[in-house]
Amino acid sequence: MAVILRPEDATGGWAVLRRSLRELWSDPTGRTGIVVLAVVTFAAVAGPMVLPFDPSKVGSVAADIFARPSGAHLLGTDELGRDLLREFLAGAGISLIVGLLATVISIGVGALIGLVAGYFGRWVDVLLMRITDFFLVLPTIPLIIVLAAIIGQSLQVTILVIGLTGWPPIARIVRSQVLTLRERQFVVRVESMGGSHTRLMGLHILPNVAPLIFANAVLVIAGSILAEATLAFLGLGDPVHVSWGTMLHFAFVTGAVGRGVWWYFLPPGLGIVVVVLGFTLAGHSLDRILNPRLRERR
Repeated sequence: MAVILRPEDATGGWAVLRRSLRELWSDPTGRTGIVVLAVVTFAAVAGPMVLPFDPSKVGSVAADIFARPSGAHLLGTDELGRDLLREFLAGAGISLIVGLLATVISIGVGALIGLVAGYFGRWVDVLLMRITDFFLVLPTIPLIIVLAAIIGQSLQVTILVIGLTGWPPIARIVRSQVLTLRERQFVVRVESMGGSHTRLMGLHILPNVAPLIFANAVLVIAGSILAEATLAFLGLGDPVHVSWGTMLHFAFVTGAVGRGVWWYFLPPGLGIVVVVLGFTLAGHSLDRILNPRLRERR
């Protein structure tokens, strides 16, 4: 998603961001995405407090294994007789945490590289963009799988691997916007008054790129959640912390799919779809708000 700031917003990046958030709420698509994400976030935060999940608490009799949804277990039980509702709520928190933290890494690395490349230009721009192009042409999911298999399986490694493979698109988008801002009169004026490079980038250019970064971060989170689910489903996630991808993995390897135990794999699958849909709706709405070409078609 390429978001473009309007010329009249060149000196008010943070104001643009605040106004964009208000317009996002007024847009039906954006409001739907926000409501969906708010409900999921509330469930992920409050759910484990009300219904804590204990991985060691397994069923005591054979009837507890793959038990159908009932009053005692609203979403049934898994292959060990554990309550799937508690597991589902715990997995929601882990999936969101991985998505958010991996996005922070991707946005941080991508924004820094794009900012430096666009601001300094010349050989710095050429070098950083060639590095970015190298990572862009690499197949993301196979690269993530290889890195996760080599480095190890833990929540921290999963976050780091996903974060360090998702920055190239952000770097190119930020760089293109900085190239435009670099020639604006307000930047040239501050530079002629002796403003340092750090001051120019941090106080004058970065705030104007902030709406762009924020809008793209929304979709990066969705991609990060999908990447974590893919890794976990393939058995390369953290075996200690349960996530929706981990639930799908164990549902597959324990034969729940073949046995028709739909209450095991359907909730986490729908959870991933709903969360990604929420971020996609919000991101698409932000795109229309911040992109003047799309804005004219509304």
